[in-house]
Amino acid sequence: MKKYILSVALLGTIFTNANAQSDNELEYNLDELEVVGSRVPLSAANQVRMVQVLTRKEIEATAAQSVNDLLKLVAGVDVRQRGAYGVQTDIGVNGGNSDQVTVLLNGVNISNPHTGHLTADLPVSVNDIERIEVLEGASSRVYGSSAFSGAINIVTRKEKSTGAGVNLQGGSFGTFAGDANVNIASNSVLNRISVGYTRSDGGTDNSDFNKANAFYNGSYTSKDVDIKWQAGMSTMNYGANTFYSATYNNQYEENRRYMLSVSAETKGKVHFMPTIWWNRSLDHYLLFRDNPSAYENFHQSNVYGASMNAYVDWSLGKTAFGAEMRQEGILSNNLGKPLEESEVVNVPGHDAKYTKSDNRTNISYYLEHDLLLNDVTISLGVMANMNTALDYRYRLYPGMDISWRPAPEWKLYASFNQALRMPTFTDLYYKSPTINGNVGLKPEKSTDLAVGVQYRNHFMQGQVKAFYRHGTDMIDWVKYSEDDTYHSDNFNLNNLGVEMNGTLNFEELTGKESFIKTFTLSYCYIHQERKDDKVIYRSNYALDYLKNKLVASLNHRIVGKLQAQWDFRLQHRNGAFELFENGKTTGTLTPYGTYGILDLKLQWTDKHYTVFVQTNNLTNNKYYDLANVRQPGFWLMSGISLKL
Repeated sequence: MKKYILSVALLGTIFTNANAQSDNELEYNLDELEVVGSRVPLSAANQVRMVQVLTRKEIEATAAQSVNDLLKLVAGVDVRQRGAYGVQTDIGVNGGNSDQVTVLLNGVNISNPHTGHLTADLPVSVNDIERIEVLEGASSRVYGSSAFSGAINIVTRKEKSTGAGVNLQGGSFGTFAGDANVNIASNSVLNRISVGYTRSDGGTDNSDFNKANAFYNGSYTSKDVDIKWQAGMSTMNYGANTFYSATYNNQYEENRRYMLSVSAETKGKVHFMPTIWWNRSLDHYLLFRDNPSAYENFHQSNVYGASMNAYVDWSLGKTAFGAEMRQEGILSNNLGKPLEESEVVNVPGHDAKYTKSDNRTNISYYLEHDLLLNDVTISLGVMANMNTALDYRYRLYPGMDISWRPAPEWKLYASFNQALRMPTFTDLYYKSPTINGNVGLKPEKSTDLAVGVQYRNHFMQGQVKAFYRHGTDMIDWVKYSEDDTYHSDNFNLNNLGVEMNGTLNFEELTGKESFIKTFTLSYCYIHQERKDDKVIYRSNYALDYLKNKLVASLNHRIVGKLQAQWDFRLQHRNGAFELFENGKTTGTLTPYGTYGILDLKLQWTDKHYTVFVQTNNLTNNKYYDLANVRQPGFWLMSGISLKL
């Protein structure tokens, strides 16, 4: 049986064949599809957790320039952008921060233990992506201990026919972007190679950048086993403006990332799914771009691991079990414990040395059972987790999900899950003129509850969800007074919210010639509150959450093969930041407030080519996602995509 993924309630298209060619999407009975939301593959009818999915068709319609731009269209996801085109972006889910979300590439965890600021640095371009899956809420028993507030899985394209593609675009601020791909296919082996390059002068002061990526993935299919492999690299060099400190506006940074993984799945009575992987991230940071020797940091993080998962079908349902080992290490001149003189390591390509290091090993065991009844599905699971940075004790993190289908169009569900997250190496060790880490930090712990209802028929679908998180020892960077530096510390923090989304497919309702093709409206409200007696001057993450987010998307025809996609976001961020002017504080706290952003993409699509013009921030609004990092205004791009 083939595996499929369901687009649950997001941007219009609800039928997606993950194994078909991207330009030949077919429609299937929803109840026959398999969706990802547990450790056991389940059909859509039996699924207990809702996985929101951006499909390839929706990705092509938007004016998104990066994966981060795509995630802005999900109401429950907070994208705090420092630079355009995915340069330095923090991604949070349901009020969480960038350190609390797990990012996966084709199911392989590529999250960065150095800092969540670098997790979204990906070796793929938008044109490489088949779909993006967003699982909101604690997901430790599905994706491991780092899936604290949610998980985002990026699935790349696999073409079943040999061919090639080229994509070129250019526009405002001296921006140029180009990527190309080659697909080589046979009956049992698929291969895809892609490369990309982007450069820009940037839309604000000292925000120029250039970035490149290369990615290769392949697969082998037989009657006994499926094997998948992938390798990727990315490089980014960029002016970092006031990214990390408003006092200094001439910062600069360079990032390199390498990754490799191999996985397989057998097809017997018991399905065995082994995976091995390796990630490396190199970071070079300058406080003064024109004076590197004044203050600079070098970091190298290495992550490697292996897992063995399995599941079996039997008379009482489906049972999954497995184990995972993940080794995380860092070399740095700032983060970690001091090295002995004989252990000091040279920094590749620089006249500098790594003088500090740290490492830890995380071992997890999983057990899950899914009970499938006529109209009810119950999923019970537990993760046993041990980390060598703690006390070598195993701790249990259980979870339970239940769904009930009183009628074919309706589904009600509820979930309970617990999670743990280790501090990043930055949380523990970072020292600079403006911030201080805390080696005494405790790991974060949470208990998540969620209830929801979903309705769908052939032309519309909608979902309402309420969620609550009780957080203990949550990590935040705070100032205790106006003159203080930022410190990382533990706090108790509760989070509750509601999320609603719905889609109307007018082509299904009135026919293929309908002027309006799809319309989507989604909204998320979050309230977050500290539950301790610590008095602080300001919070840098936990209380600067996205309190209200409204997203509306409209896709319609214009004439012939010309169509338009409008994407509107209205965001209200809680909290305030200390306003700086010319590198000096004004002594006042400025609320983030409310802002609206309108994007538009016009495109003419033919069998072998697509021509497009797109604008980001059409109304030229000036706004801040992060303190004192002003975002670009109106940005115009045009380009062409060719299928060879």
